[in-house]
Amino acid sequence: MIVTKNLTSIAEIYKTDKLEHGYTAVYEKYFENIRDHKLQILEIGIADGKSLLMWSDYFKNSNIIGIDIHKIDIKEKKLDRNNIKVHQGSQSDEKFINELINQYGNFNIIIDDGSHLKKDVIKSFNLLFPHLNNNGLYIVEDMQTAYNHFFGGNPFDLKYSNSHMNFFKHLTDRLNYQEIANPFYISNKYDAKITNVSFYHNLVFVRKGVNDKLSKEVLNHSYEDMKFKEKSSRLGKKTRYYLKYKVFYKIYTFLFMIFNILKRLLLLRF
Repeated sequence: MIVTKNLTSIAEIYKTDKLEHGYTAVYEKYFENIRDHKLQILEIGIADGKSLLMWSDYFKNSNIIGIDIHKIDIKEKKLDRNNIKVHQGSQSDEKFINELINQYGNFNIIIDDGSHLKKDVIKSFNLLFPHLNNNGLYIVEDMQTAYNHFFGGNPFDLKYSNSHMNFFKHLTDRLNYQEIANPFYISNKYDAKITNVSFYHNLVFVRKGVNDKLSKEVLNHSYEDMKFKEKSSRLGKKTRYYLKYKVFYKIYTFLFMIFNILKRLLLLRF
């Protein structure tokens, strides 16, 4: 086992492609202060095993779990270390993932370096994110495939396609879900569970945590209800403010919603 203070130095020794992609410099920013902690780290996609060896050296006190759809010869890849565990299975196989969770429990860090196909990236996130500890990181590598139709991405409709990049872009709304002034808002399963989403070149970092701070502008997704409560309690004149916010403003919001629904239908944005 190599002893060094720098993740990039370890990557250079093992010649992992995370170095040439420029990932190690980004990882160092997130991992430097926790490298000596006892963590559960899951990496999806083993390939030549070089990144598992890198993590094994860097996180010397942690449990490194690697999964791959192909059978891996751990002796050939020199992965027969005490802090490395290897399992064969698909990242989007719910039964396999559940067996993994039953064995290891929750994780502190999950890194998706698997198939890079849209269907697998999104399904893996949906399966595994609930089993990430609070303050844990879910990381997806090689997001360039979201711009490649051969991987299920879409290079022709960057804004409205259902690519895996847009899946993570939409998660940014979960950071501010309390601020959405839509009284018809339907709760998303990731509301209140994400504290940060960061994008780098071909990398996405999602940090899990409690995010339930109430809005100062809307009440239960209603700007009208918040303003009525604020104005009437501070200034009185409940009838006046009821008509203004509970009637006229709500009618305006309803019409604005109808306009946007019609616009989406006309532009085929479903």
